[in-house]
Amino acid sequence: MIEVAVIGAGAFGREHARVYSEIAGAHLAAVCDIDEQRGRAVAERYGARFVSNYRELIGTVRAASIATPTASHGSVACELLAAGTAVLVEKPIARTLAEADHIIEEARRANAVLQVGHLERFNPAVISASRLLTRPLFFEAHRLSVFTPRSLDIDVVMDLMIHDLDVILSFVDSEVREVRAAGVPILTPHIDIANARIEFANGCIANLTASRVSAERVRKLRFFQPGQYISIDYAVQEAAVVGVRARTGGRPEFESSLLDVEHGEPLRLEIESFLAAIEGAEVKVKGEDGRRALELAVGVTDRIREHAQRAGVALSR
Repeated sequence: MIEVAVIGAGAFGREHARVYSEIAGAHLAAVCDIDEQRGRAVAERYGARFVSNYRELIGTVRAASIATPTASHGSVACELLAAGTAVLVEKPIARTLAEADHIIEEARRANAVLQVGHLERFNPAVISASRLLTRPLFFEAHRLSVFTPRSLDIDVVMDLMIHDLDVILSFVDSEVREVRAAGVPILTPHIDIANARIEFANGCIANLTASRVSAERVRKLRFFQPGQYISIDYAVQEAAVVGVRARTGGRPEFESSLLDVEHGEPLRLEIESFLAAIEGAEVKVKGEDGRRALELAVGVTDRIREHAQRAGVALSR
C-alpha cells in the first residue's frame, strides 16, 4: 500500500484524490490546499487528513500528486523530490524551462520518481493509434472548450494546446525546425485562442488550433502517413483508420475501420502507471518529456507575442 497525498484541491486535484481513493494499491493519506474550506471538503470526502502546508507531508507519504497552479510547481516539486518523495506533477511541468530543469535535476539527484501529467498519453484511443505509427507526414489538431474560470493563470497554449503538442512530439521522431503561430486574448488578458504551424526537421508538419472560448467542446487529432489516414477522438476514445489498397487495372480502393480500443479513464491509467513506476516500472511520461512539451509551448507562445506585437495587440504575461 503506497501512502499518497494530493497537493491542490481544485478541479484537477479533486479528481486525483478520487482516483487514489479508488485504487487498491494506494492509500490517500492527505489532501493539502491553502484554502482550508476547499481542502478539508475534499479530504473529508475521501477519508484523508487535511494539511494546509505541503511541507507537513515530507517524510509522511511516499508519493504526491501536485495539482497546484503552474507558478508553484517548481518550488513544491523540488522540495518533495529532494526528500525522496515520488512526484506526479500536472502539466505543464513548470512555468519556465529553468524551473523544469531544476525539477528534473532534483529528481535525478534524489533518485526519486518524477512523472508529468500529460493525460492524453494514457488515452486508450491514442495508445491504440500509436501502434499504427510508421512515418507521419501531417497532423491536424483541434482542441476547443467552452469558457470556464479555471487555469486562468496560464494561456490557452499551456492550458490546452500543450496536450496535443506532447502527443505529437511522442509520435514524431524528429526535432522541431520552425514554429509559426498567432493568437489573441478574448475573455482574459492571456491568449484565449491560438493556432500554430510546426515544421519538423524530417519534413513533417503539424497544424494545431486551441480555444477556450468556443461554443462547443472538441478534442480531435488527425494524422496522415504513407497509405493511411488516422483519426483520433480523445473525448469518446475512438480511433479510425482509412487505408488505400491498389487494385490492378482500376482505381485504388479505400478501406476504413475503427481500431480496437480498450476503453478506460485516462487519469486512472496515468495514476496506475505512476504507482507502478514507484514500484520499479518504467516512467511513461518522464520529466524530460514534460520539458520538451513545455519548450515547444514556449516557442509557440513567443511566436504569438511577436505576431501580436506587429498587430498592436497587448498580451498579458
